[in-house]
Amino acid sequence: QVQLVESGGGLVQPGGSLRLSCAASGISFSNYIMSWYRQAPGNQRDLVATIGTGGGTNYADSVKGRFTISRDNANDTVYLQMNSLKPEDTAVYYCKARLFRQTYWGQGTQVTVSS
Repeated sequence: QVQLVESGGGLVQPGGSLRLSCAASGISFSNYIMSWYRQAPGNQRDLVATIGTGGGTNYADSVKGRFTISRDNANDTVYLQMNSLKPEDTAVYYCKARLFRQTYWGQGTQVTVSS
């Protein structure tokens, strides 16, 4: 059974930082492209960042220079370090694992940026 379990969300003030984690099980993690998405109320789910199997990364323009995606293949975990958070970063954050046509999603973790 495949599971992706996100953690690390919460309430943070503008300018603050959070580190999200996504622990995977039931897949050969190192073979999967891992991504973080986010969805704010009333909005579509948008891609935030992606890390390939070789460690190459891509970011949405809105988070470049503030967020960093990384992966630990030894522990089957992908991370999203979020710095200089803004109120517009408020959303449910989801991780996704993809290998060809196989796609798996986590349940999401809420991030709220507010004073």
